[in-house]
Amino acid sequence: MSREEFTDFYVGAKDRCLRAAIATGMDPGRAEEATAEAFARAWSRWSTVRLANSPAAWVVRTAINVNITWWRKRRRELIVPDTPDQLPRDDLDIDHDLVEAVRRLPPRQRQVVALRYFLDLDAETTARELGIARGTVSATLHHALTNLRLQLTDPEGMLS
Repeated sequence: MSREEFTDFYVGAKDRCLRAAIATGMDPGRAEEATAEAFARAWSRWSTVRLANSPAAWVVRTAINVNITWWRKRRRELIVPDTPDQLPRDDLDIDHDLVEAVRRLPPRQRQVVALRYFLDLDAETTARELGIARGTVSATLHHALTNLRLQLTDPEGMLS
C-alpha cells in the first residue's frame, strides 16, 4: 500500500468526486464533509479500493452512503430539503446552471448523471456501483437527459 499512490489518487479525484456528490443533491457543505469522510475510508481500505474498477466511484458511493447515514440520524431533528436552494459560486470548475438542473432531477436520475458524466464512468460500471441493471442505467439516463433538456431550454417551464 503506497501513500504516494493514494495521494496521487486523492489530488486527481477530489474535485471530481466533490462535484459528483453535489450533483447527487447533497448540500455543498455536507458534500464536502461526506466526501472527506469517504476519502478517509478509502485510505483505510486502500489495498482493496485501489483494485476497484473505479476508485472515484467507490468514493462517491461511500459519500452518498455517509450522507444518508447522517440524514437518518438527524431526520427527526431537522427538516432537510430535497435539494438546497442555491449552490455557492466557488472556485470549482463547474457549470452552476447545469448542476442546479441536475439537482432538480429525481434521486436515481441524479446519481446516474453524476456517475456517468461527472465521473465519466461507462454504463456497466455505473450499474455495478449503483446495484442496478445496465438497462436501467440507460433508461434512467435517457429520462434524465430529457428532463435536463427541458429545464435548460425552458427554465421557467413555459413549454408545453
